[in-house]
Amino acid sequence: MSEYAQEIRELATTVASIGQIRIKCPACSPLRKKKNEKALACNLDGESIVYHCHHCNIEGAVKQTDRIPIKANNSPKPVESTSQSHLKITGIQSLSDKWLSWLEKRGISKATAESYGVVCGERMCNGRTSTALGFPYRMGDNLVAVKWRNERKDWTQDGAARSFFGVDNCTEDEDYLVIVEGELDVLALAEAGVPNVVSVPNGAPAKVSSRTVSPEEDKKFSYVWGAKEFLDKWDKVIIAGDTDDAGIALSEELARRIGKAKCYKGVWADNCKDGNETLLKHGSEIVRNCIEQAEPFPLTGLYDAEHYSYKVGTLYEKGMASGESTGYPSLDKLYTIARGQLTIVTGVPSSGKSEFVDQLTVNLAKNKDWKFAMCSFENPPELHIAKLAEKYSGKPFFKGLTERMDSTEVEEALTWVQDHYVFVDHNDGTPATIDSILEKMQAAVMRNGARGIVVDPFNYIQQQGEESQTSQINNLLTKIQLFCRANEVHCWFICHPQKLPRTDTGRVPIPKGYDISGSAHFFNKADIGLTVHRADDVEIHIWKVRFKWIGGQGFIGLNYDVATGRYIENFESTVPDDYDWTF
Repeated sequence: MSEYAQEIRELATTVASIGQIRIKCPACSPLRKKKNEKALACNLDGESIVYHCHHCNIEGAVKQTDRIPIKANNSPKPVESTSQSHLKITGIQSLSDKWLSWLEKRGISKATAESYGVVCGERMCNGRTSTALGFPYRMGDNLVAVKWRNERKDWTQDGAARSFFGVDNCTEDEDYLVIVEGELDVLALAEAGVPNVVSVPNGAPAKVSSRTVSPEEDKKFSYVWGAKEFLDKWDKVIIAGDTDDAGIALSEELARRIGKAKCYKGVWADNCKDGNETLLKHGSEIVRNCIEQAEPFPLTGLYDAEHYSYKVGTLYEKGMASGESTGYPSLDKLYTIARGQLTIVTGVPSSGKSEFVDQLTVNLAKNKDWKFAMCSFENPPELHIAKLAEKYSGKPFFKGLTERMDSTEVEEALTWVQDHYVFVDHNDGTPATIDSILEKMQAAVMRNGARGIVVDPFNYIQQQGEESQTSQINNLLTKIQLFCRANEVHCWFICHPQKLPRTDTGRVPIPKGYDISGSAHFFNKADIGLTVHRADDVEIHIWKVRFKWIGGQGFIGLNYDVATGRYIENFESTVPDDYDWTF
C-alpha cells in the first residue's frame, strides 16, 4: 500500500543485513488491542523489501534504500540456511581475545564455548553498533538463527530462534535433560560437567502475575511443541530457571506444558540467581549437586511446610484470590473460574448446557486471552466453530432473522477462533476413553497453552474394566481432577441427568448433582456444580462450590439471543419466593 511504503521502508531497514524481519504493521497495529504484536513480515528479495501482514493482509514491495552495512572484519563466507533460503548471516567471526577473556571471567573456557559454536561479530544492539557474542541456533545441519548480546546486555537476532539452544550437544546416553533460562547458563553447566543442557530461545516471560505466565505470552512457548519429539526422549526433565519471579513463572509454565509427572525442579545455591552465578560463587561441584538434588514438581509425594512458603506468604499478604470472571457480574457473585478445578454441568435435554459453556469460554478468551481444547461429541467441529464465531462477533453465521456476518467479519471471527481453540475430533470411529481424551488434552496444553478444557457429554466416553459403574465413574472423575491440578487447567464436564418426574404443576424439575445419571460421585467430585435450566428465561443454578473464595450456592437468570447464541445479562432477574434452596 503506497501510503505506508515509506514507513515500512524505514521500519524494515535492518532486513538488509538479516534477510527477514517482523515489525508492527503501520496499517492495523494502531487499531488493534494487541498494538505491539509484530504481524508484518518483511523479506529481502533482490533490492526490494517484500511485506505481508498476517492480520490485515496488506502486502506489497518497496525499493530498499539506505542499507545498513554490516562490517565483515575478516569473517568467513556468509552462512546460508537451506531450510530458510532467504536467511543469510554475515559478519560471523571466531571468538576474539576480548570475548574469550570476558567468558573466562564468567567461569567459561574457550573449549566449552567453541563446543557450542559460540562466535562473535559486530551487530547493532539497542540502536548502536558494537561487538557482540553470538549463540547459533541450528536445525540439524542448518543454521537458522544467531542470538547476539553485547557487554551492556542488549540483545538482537539474525533470523528467528524458535528452538532450544544446545540440542546438538545432547545425547540419549544420559537419562535426563536439563532446561535452563539462558545460553550462558548452558555454557556454565557444561563447564561444571553437567550433560544434556539446553536453554529456552526467548528467556523468561515479560508478563508475570503471582509467578504465573500471562496468557498473552502463550505464543512465545510454541517452541515446546516444536520440540515434542526431542522432549519425549527423556522420562526425567530437570527445569532450573532463574530464581526471580519471571524465572519461576517460566519454570512452572514449562513443567505445565511438558507434563509435571516427568519434571523435576532444580534449585540454585542460596543467594544465586542462576547456574552461571552458582558456578562463579561456589564452583562446579555445587552446580552438579543442585542438578542432582532436583526434586519432583509438586504433583505427588510429601513436602514440608517450607515447600509452600511462597504461597502461604501470598495468602497472608493478599488473601485468597477469586477465580476469573464469567463475564456476567451477577453470576460472578456465585461462580468464578479458577485453574486446576472441575465444573460439573448438567441440565435437561435442550436446556442449553453446551451453548452456555461455549459462552463462558468465549468470554474468557476475549477478556483474558485463555486458550481452550474442546471435546464435543455432539457438535461436529465445523458447526462448533461457526457457533463460537457467532458468540464472538454478535452476528449470525447463517442466514436468518437478522443480518449475518459479512465475509470480512467471518474471516476475523474464524481467525480469532483459530487463535484460541483446538478441537478433539473422533471421526476415525475409535471409541473414546478418558485416557485417550486426556492424552489429546495434554497435547493441547503443550502446543497451545490451553488453560480450559471442555468434555461434552459424559455418556459418549467408553467405560473400561469390570468394576461397577459407580467405581468407574469415580476413577474417571479422579483422573480428570488430577489432570486439572497437574496442568493448571479448568475443566467443564457436561453430564445428562436421569429422567425426572414432572411436578404436580407439570413443571420440569431442576436437576442437580445427585440427579446426574450414573453415580453420586458427580456431586462428590465436583469443585463447582452448575445447572443450566430454561424456564421463562435461562436460569443458572450453582448447587455446589467446594471453596468459598470461588463463589457460593444460588441462582441467577440470563437472557438468550436465539439469532447469535449469546447469553446476555438480565438485570431484572430475581429469585422466586418459592425457590428451593436445598441442594
